[in-house]
Amino acid sequence: MKKYKLISSLLLFSLLVSCNRQVLDKQPLDIISDDNVWGDKSLVNAYLTHIYYEMSFLANESTGNGWNGDGFYAVFENNEIADECFPQWRDWNPSTAFRYKYGNLTISGGLLEYWGYNTIRSINQFIERVPGSPFSASEIKAKIAEARFLRAFCYFAMVKRYGGVPIITKVQSLSDPQSELYPPRDKEAAVYDFILSETDAAANDLPEVVTGDDLGRPSKYAALALKSRAALYAGSIAAFGAVELDGVVGIPSDKANTYYQASYDASNAIITSGKYKLYNIDADKAMNFRNIFLVKNNSEAIFVKRHDNVNNFTGGNGWSIDFFNCPRPQAWTRGLYDQAYLELAESFEHVDGTPGTLDRTAIQQGLWTTEDLWANKDPRFFGTFYTQNTMWKGNKLDFHRGIRLPDGTIQTDGSANGILANGDQDYEGTGIGIIKYLDESHDNMAGANSGWPTSSQDWQIFRYAETLLNYAEAAFELGKTTDALGAVNQIRDRAGIAPLAAVTRDNIRHERRIELAFEGHRYWDLRRWRTAVADLSKPLSGIRYILDVQTGKYQLKVVDNVDGSSNVPQFRQENYYFPITIQRTSNNPKLVENPGYH
Repeated sequence: MKKYKLISSLLLFSLLVSCNRQVLDKQPLDIISDDNVWGDKSLVNAYLTHIYYEMSFLANESTGNGWNGDGFYAVFENNEIADECFPQWRDWNPSTAFRYKYGNLTISGGLLEYWGYNTIRSINQFIERVPGSPFSASEIKAKIAEARFLRAFCYFAMVKRYGGVPIITKVQSLSDPQSELYPPRDKEAAVYDFILSETDAAANDLPEVVTGDDLGRPSKYAALALKSRAALYAGSIAAFGAVELDGVVGIPSDKANTYYQASYDASNAIITSGKYKLYNIDADKAMNFRNIFLVKNNSEAIFVKRHDNVNNFTGGNGWSIDFFNCPRPQAWTRGLYDQAYLELAESFEHVDGTPGTLDRTAIQQGLWTTEDLWANKDPRFFGTFYTQNTMWKGNKLDFHRGIRLPDGTIQTDGSANGILANGDQDYEGTGIGIIKYLDESHDNMAGANSGWPTSSQDWQIFRYAETLLNYAEAAFELGKTTDALGAVNQIRDRAGIAPLAAVTRDNIRHERRIELAFEGHRYWDLRRWRTAVADLSKPLSGIRYILDVQTGKYQLKVVDNVDGSSNVPQFRQENYYFPITIQRTSNNPKLVENPGYH
């Protein structure tokens, strides 16, 4: 009889679903027979739940260091390799992915790896065996739909990394022909077509609404949201990319509109369903934007990765967003782990729609208040960043480095007239922290004995604003500019800034950069638009505040190439696809390597 050895204790499975505690009484606990797995509802549910744990990319593409991917720091790496932020703990920097932003991605790989065939095998096994389990026909149909959604998501995670990969839809056996055990890569277009077909099938059989214990599992609209995103990626690659390796990477340009139409239709189905709407409850527009990521199960959440406030290392499902990215005080006297580039802060417009770009010559002359420096900014700026004088837990944050004495000299240590030369925040980074996702009520002093991964905010995998932006982009590329303009202006109206009179491709891309900052989209957007070589290959900046002791204003300094003189971002042409890697091509010579990696 075939047997399954559990990867870990069944206790792991109870984190996402309310499994029957009697499961723990089954003997033996570490080896469960095939008949027992598929003949027991609790074990079948546990099997499906464990698949989520294997899908590390659901935590902002991170592998993390725990079962649910985002218990520790690595959830931020996807943002760090873009032009959004960089990790700034100088004496100890736990991130690994960010180093690849400086031109270091080679055939050995290592950047955001996800080769998900172990998980796909588990899903294929589930799809083949669950029809014989003791569920009703309708329950079996829904579970197969959920599994197909997860399988499509796994393939999407791979195709956007590597291009074409082998499509495997059945459980392989050692007795299978060598051609099946060692398959070649399918064409990139074929993988996207498979994803869209699977999301269609899943959408037909998934529930329209999920509630209770099923929150965190996909609905019909989660499947459509995946289709909306995946089809948009395929359309972009067809429109702006090049076909190589006979289509193993790249998609023919004549397919672009077909994919854009599929994205448009999927987005439109979500929009017209009436199930979701932009979160727009709080009168304070900045706080309203912050609450999208703090208020659970709000009107914008289509599919989320759920968390609780129980320590990840003691069996809970907490994560670490607050502890790492919070301002000080913090238990390790650190915080401010990821710091945003000045260029991103500047890209936020003013409320009247005028550009927010600073006159860098002017701001480095004379003295400024922070109110004047950031006057009339898009409220999303204040819902995304914290910087000098931002209110946090009842106090103003202080990033100043150095004090300007009455004679004009700058003092950088000690104090003068009772004023410390340096503020209490990290003044050696960019001077701009990330407040998005941060909960001011979280106890960031609980750092002893790994007591810090207790953030309970849900990670937004699909939210309604992205759907509107997908719709706008697809509509624009299809020539439906009225639809595109209307969708973008819905988001701008919610944000509290002036509507656009007309819309361009750059307007839509700009709106994505602002609305979706630090949500894991920017790096992949620049890759699919094929603009990353230019956009991710230039030095980036920060800002310093020097406190004038007489006026309380600031002398400002723009810090160029804040990453460091030896760390200039570089994205090469071949980096539009990750390498398959020597290890994988050695195991299966039919997996031809991607262009540019030798």
